[in-house]
Amino acid sequence: MSRVQLALNVADLEKSVEFYATLFGTQPHKRRPGYANFAIAEPPLKLVLIEVPVDQRGEGTAQALNHLGIEVDSSADVEAGAARLRDAGLAAFDERDTTCCYALQDKVWVHDPAGAPWEVYTVKDDNPVDGRPATASLPLVAGMNDGGCCTTPSVAESSANRADAPASGQQEPCCA
Repeated sequence: MSRVQLALNVADLEKSVEFYATLFGTQPHKRRPGYANFAIAEPPLKLVLIEVPVDQRGEGTAQALNHLGIEVDSSADVEAGAARLRDAGLAAFDERDTTCCYALQDKVWVHDPAGAPWEVYTVKDDNPVDGRPATASLPLVAGMNDGGCCTTPSVAESSANRADAPASGQQEPCCA
């Protein structure tokens, strides 16, 4: 079953978990420091909460969006999505066997016309030994679009000229 993913920046993770648990009538699927995700059956949604400092989050909808995604069932579905995006002329960035959001994943990233990052991904291991936080690769995602995505300017600027960017084939973790 595919489902849409919505990753939000939140300033107070505990209050946000309490709110979304009430809103959707379910408890988080996974909790880690500064991170929670909900696997919501109805409507089919993967809701990810990523804790950020209050001065970066802002109020209302300002800086609320971290990224968007489509969770699919398999790596073959990720490959099919990547091929479809490339065939349509969209620039896509592949990540295979990447660890982020405390899960091992295969994924492909694209940006919408306004710069919002979207991922098509599958979870291969929901609790790997080397799990990493959701924020581990925000500079990588920001650098894909010249810093024009949902990250803070300081993160995007720091990634613009990264000398430590990984070589092709071995990518850093990203958010999902």
